[in-house]
Order: sequence, then C-alpha cells, then structure tokens
Amino acid sequence: MTYVIVGNCINDTACVDVCPVDCIHPAPNEIGFKTADMLFIDPKFCIDCNACAEACPIDAVMPAHKLPKHFRHYQAINAEYSIARLK
Repeated sequence: MTYVIVGNCINDTACVDVCPVDCIHPAPNEIGFKTADMLFIDPKFCIDCNACAEACPIDAVMPAHKLPKHFRHYQAINAEYSIARLK
C-alpha cells in the first residue's frame, strides 16, 4: 500500500519536510519544483507511514486504497511521474 497526492495539491512542502524516506518529488531543491503543478509520491519508496497525510494542510494526500473514484487516476499519475523522474 502507498499514499497518493491528488490534484488539489498546492505544492506546500509540509509533506516533503516530514517524509522519512524522501519519496515526495519534486522537492524544493530539485529541478522542476518551481514549475510543477503538484507534488508526487514515489510508490516504490513510500513506507506507508502517514506522516505526509497528517502534514498536508489541504488533505491532498490519501492512502491509495481509500481514494475516492474521482481521484483514483492520481495513483497512476504519481507512479508515472516517479518512473519518468528516474530516466
């Protein structure tokens, strides 16, 4: 299981700051942060700790298994960003 950032993300970095495994990208020190529409969680590295969800000021982070139907496509969006980032 993993967490997913959904489209109402405002690039607040509270989630980045609390992530113990640095799986949220682009982080403020990474290329693309200033132009990113939202942040993304790399599902391969997410340890399901819930810290990001607790830190998010607008509830834009959710457990993948609890995503409402209208947000389920964000699971693939987060994964695709993570794959593209590593290329």
